[in-house]
Amino acid sequence: MSKSPDREGSLDAPTRHPLDWKNESFYNVDDLNQELERVFDICHGCRRCVNLCDAFPTLFDLVDESDTMEVDGVDPMDFMKVADQCYLCDMCYMTKCPYVPPHEWNVDFPHLMLRAKAVKYKDQGANFRDRVLTSTDQVGRWATIPLIDVTINALNEQRWARNLMEQSIGIHHQAVLPKFDSKTLRKRVTSQLTELRAVTTTATDKTRGKIALFATCYGNNNSPKLGEHLVDVFHHNAIPVKLVGKERCCGMPKMELGDLESVRHAKEANIRELAEWVDQGYDLTALVPSCVLMFKQELPLMFPDDPDVKKVQQAFFDPFEYLWLRHKAGLLRKDFSNPLGDISYQVACHLRVQNIGYKARDVLKLIPDTRVTVLERCSGHDGTYAVKVETHDKAVKIGSPVARKVKSAEGATLSSDCPMAGSHIARLSETAEGSQHPISLLHKAYGL
Repeated sequence: MSKSPDREGSLDAPTRHPLDWKNESFYNVDDLNQELERVFDICHGCRRCVNLCDAFPTLFDLVDESDTMEVDGVDPMDFMKVADQCYLCDMCYMTKCPYVPPHEWNVDFPHLMLRAKAVKYKDQGANFRDRVLTSTDQVGRWATIPLIDVTINALNEQRWARNLMEQSIGIHHQAVLPKFDSKTLRKRVTSQLTELRAVTTTATDKTRGKIALFATCYGNNNSPKLGEHLVDVFHHNAIPVKLVGKERCCGMPKMELGDLESVRHAKEANIRELAEWVDQGYDLTALVPSCVLMFKQELPLMFPDDPDVKKVQQAFFDPFEYLWLRHKAGLLRKDFSNPLGDISYQVACHLRVQNIGYKARDVLKLIPDTRVTVLERCSGHDGTYAVKVETHDKAVKIGSPVARKVKSAEGATLSSDCPMAGSHIARLSETAEGSQHPISLLHKAYGL
């Protein structure tokens, strides 16, 4: 019989426990299934998260269609069907669940799903498509070779090519795929960032006044213009910027696959480099919320005893979090030359769970004749979830409510912190102008 949840839950602030992924029992299937049944029973009795993603409807359908109509009637072999629908957005933990620690029931649904993914990956590995989609460094390296980038971009626009991709490797023919650019961010701005501009670096109580930019796979290979815009905006505000000397993927795609060893390898390369920048007096930033979250939350939870991970965590900022801190210290320039009008701003889930508030909205609202409507709904994209043939339609269903909001706001500019989420919403809402990153809107407002 299902538990009857205490509806009041815990009144204390949520506490996230480290991920015990190095413990042998972490990969024990019987232990995993026992914990899955325990947590699923709690979720079944509560059902507050039914509208967040497809993991919970999948679970509740399994329960409701079982002989007992309880979790004990669900075949443990079907538990992985739930984990397959979780893309680790963390929204259930951060915004919905009343039973997260320190509640005695100790429910951490995303970490449990991650454990299930890790067990599956250790036992079965991953198919060719998923290995390719999550190997962003390797794909970016060859896809940004001159002429190859043009060829790939052209093929991705051809119906016959997209149909062939769907039939052969399972990439949905309607999924928005990022373009590749042989003129990567590193090629565009390395010379510009090698030397600090002749500005006086001004520190505050929370910022050191100079930034090292973690370009990210997407920012370097797919949308280098975003990095240029960030450099211009920060330089305009007398914040020197340097590009991190070398980097690997932050590890988020591999983590969502359950490949925790690959996450460890990426961490070892990135943290060593980033910690050196912190030691040189730099703060850190990245333009993709998932990458920021990786260094702010996920790696510290995976490697809680690593002092360099902690050092990087404390120095990492969302770019608008950083600009807002500068504004609070009276250091943000407000010499805006272009109003932006109405903006429909979709807040990426991996930004929301950072618990920093809506700093992009707050900064953009400083611009005269600019109105920002915040859309607190998931896009359903998740980097690969909307690309896969088996989950694309579910991603469309999840993203449709925010797309309808965008479509109803005629004339408003669509913006999202996550470029991939923005592109997905733009397609669903039939927004011809596409989506613009908030940093590009700020760049425009400054007239840079």
